[in-house]
Amino acid sequence: MDDISAQNNDLATMMHAMGEAAQGAAQILGLASTDQKNMALRAMAAALRESTPAIIAANEKDSANARDMGLSASMVDRLALDANRVEAMAVGIEAIADLSDPVGESIAAWDRPNGLNIARVRMPLGVIGIIYESRPNVTADSGALCLKAGNATILRGGSEAVNSNHAILACMQAGLKAAGLPEDCIALVPTQDREAVGEMLRMADKIDVIVPRGGRSLVERVQQEARVPVFAHLEGICHTYVHTDANKDMARDIVVNAKMRRTSICGATETLLIDRAIAASHLPHIVDGLVEAGCTMRGDETACATDQRIGAATEDDWGKEHLDATLSIRVVDSLDDAVAHISQHGSSHTEAIVTDNSSAAEAFLSNVTSSIVMHNASTQYADGGEFGMGAEIGISTGKMHARGPIGVEQLTTFKYVVRGTGQTRP
Repeated sequence: MDDISAQNNDLATMMHAMGEAAQGAAQILGLASTDQKNMALRAMAAALRESTPAIIAANEKDSANARDMGLSASMVDRLALDANRVEAMAVGIEAIADLSDPVGESIAAWDRPNGLNIARVRMPLGVIGIIYESRPNVTADSGALCLKAGNATILRGGSEAVNSNHAILACMQAGLKAAGLPEDCIALVPTQDREAVGEMLRMADKIDVIVPRGGRSLVERVQQEARVPVFAHLEGICHTYVHTDANKDMARDIVVNAKMRRTSICGATETLLIDRAIAASHLPHIVDGLVEAGCTMRGDETACATDQRIGAATEDDWGKEHLDATLSIRVVDSLDDAVAHISQHGSSHTEAIVTDNSSAAEAFLSNVTSSIVMHNASTQYADGGEFGMGAEIGISTGKMHARGPIGVEQLTTFKYVVRGTGQTRP
């Protein structure tokens, strides 16, 4: 056997051992009480706060390496941690602890004429594999959410965040230990070998669901190669549509926030659509706010003619996830045109309409089929924490099972519990 074959065998053996350990941990975790899970979560939050200096020091190593590797500013921003972001992780975990425990919840129940009582009851999925890039907060968010839903987690973070991820994992496992739960409930793949991802995608006998969080190339690879069910979205090509009846100041404030609050997140608006009837009155006002915030704009012919600060867009700009301070702008003739543009160029992530016309708002909310649709609100709210879920593993744009923010309820499946009094089927 050559060295490469031996190395691959060793990797496969390691990954399958992790899978078996996770399955064992999932069996214990699935029977854990709500109090025990919440004890672990609160201990995790406390450990994160206590370890903030160590986490930031580890993150500074990762950030320096990322800059040396030539990663883009948006990628470095996704990676960066400071005291506020570590505190946000801790607060998010505490919010998850405050959520109702979905495991064992009866979703529906009914009685049959023969006297049988049938209930649909939530249960954990089992073992969830998370494959992600850059954002080290995913280590905390994913581990905590999966724990609350009774699932064990195998995490495979990106090489650019390896030091940060290990520092955060130590806090998560300290919380598990404090509550008497196995450390294997949350495990991090110890190698950066890309073949570890391939092994995870083939481990249908060990992993119940894969959740990829990263760029198009990662998600496409997962969707093409996985033998395990996948919760995924390819990109966050989000739109904000300023309708004819939009309040001028509200439109400016929402668009600037939706684009510029954090340009690197998947809920950032990438394309502004604005009705032709108000382009002359509203667009320069919006552009004023965008320029002040440091945004570069690319528009269609009408947008460029309306405001000379807008550069010319190419056809590629309409379906592009910029992930930086760049915004595409198109002038449309009607709400129907806006919906058609979103249908053609969007990624089914998040779309918003700004209008004081309730009928137009309801038409938009009904006709746009993306996983999240909004009225008079920034697309930056497309986040599980902002939805009251404590946090989320990602935004699923598929139409099966989980859709939109993936929180604790979306990390469960269900079983039917049938109670009888001795019935036999005739």
